[in-house]
Amino acid sequence: MHRIAIVGAGTGGTVLANRLAEELQTEIEAGDVEVRLITADPEHVYKPMFLYVPFGKKTVEDAKRPVEELIDRRVTLSIGRVIDVDTDRKKLSFADSSVLAYDQLVLATGATLEPEAVPGLAEGGHHFYGPDGAERLRDELAEFTEGHLVLSVVGVPHMCPAAPVEFVLMVDDWLRERGLREDVDLTYTYPINRAHGLESIADWATDLFERRDIALETFFNVEEIDPDDEVIGTVEGNELEYDLLVAIPPHAGSDLVTDAGLGEDGWVDVDRNTLEATNAEDVYAVGDVADVPTSKAGSVAHYEAGVVADRLASRVRGQTPTATYDGKTVCFLEAGMSEATFIEFTYGEEPFVREPSKPLHWAKLGYNESYWLTARGLL
Repeated sequence: MHRIAIVGAGTGGTVLANRLAEELQTEIEAGDVEVRLITADPEHVYKPMFLYVPFGKKTVEDAKRPVEELIDRRVTLSIGRVIDVDTDRKKLSFADSSVLAYDQLVLATGATLEPEAVPGLAEGGHHFYGPDGAERLRDELAEFTEGHLVLSVVGVPHMCPAAPVEFVLMVDDWLRERGLREDVDLTYTYPINRAHGLESIADWATDLFERRDIALETFFNVEEIDPDDEVIGTVEGNELEYDLLVAIPPHAGSDLVTDAGLGEDGWVDVDRNTLEATNAEDVYAVGDVADVPTSKAGSVAHYEAGVVADRLASRVRGQTPTATYDGKTVCFLEAGMSEATFIEFTYGEEPFVREPSKPLHWAKLGYNESYWLTARGLL
């Protein structure tokens, strides 16, 4: 039997498993192929939904579904924590001491948050990149009526690259709707010399910030947070006082990756077009853990999963894989509480930012609701 193991049941892993179940239906039902999805968490989480939790528009539970409800019946689901990847022997070791052999391995382990990497950040900052953080920020924001709110992008790269821009534009609108904006100063900070890594988004955001009286601080690299005095200290030697700090924490890949020699800092070194690991045979990576020159976004994981599914199906059938990933990324960006824009780009392209509109806002909300069909491989 040909064994395909997928570690991680986020967007990339789940979409991939379902696509393989469809493409290799005949081989699976004949008992010639096994597609196994492995996850330590029995719940699938759609993280972009957390952006709406601080504003009371969504709950943490809205972002979750049991993995078993999302996968094709032909996929074998294993709930367990992988603690070691042996790419020479093609074996996975689990926390319960069991071992699983594979023929092809796909790592889809995502990214993890590391606020502890910056002194004082865990104690002095809030974020919306996880369930607990989003709920705490919701409670804090509900009581915030005056003072200085700072959105600081501390960690780069990070998941959902547009989300920090979205949040500050949404909170501006949210405060205006409540008649509180005049009593709140807003500041957005970014580590490089513009408001976003993509120049066109940076230009678009900078223009909106100016029009909405949102201060912009660039070349702002956070070194430490003083939670008692509520002061941010930077590598550049500057300080910024705050009353409410919303910080995008540093992100890390997986220790599995580093320990297996598949890449530094927990990101898998891959060929950016084939998504095959450069340091091991028969290993692929999709989603945030794959070190490719584009955004760590859900749409990237989705499109990468389709490419890897095609390549694996070709290998199972003894054919030469031809499918490649061109860096395609699609993203809606909220421009406030009732308007959004939309971008699409590939490797080396600069996206065009459309004029924000209410229909695009509703399109984003509609996609959030239909995402579960995407995870099932139906969209």
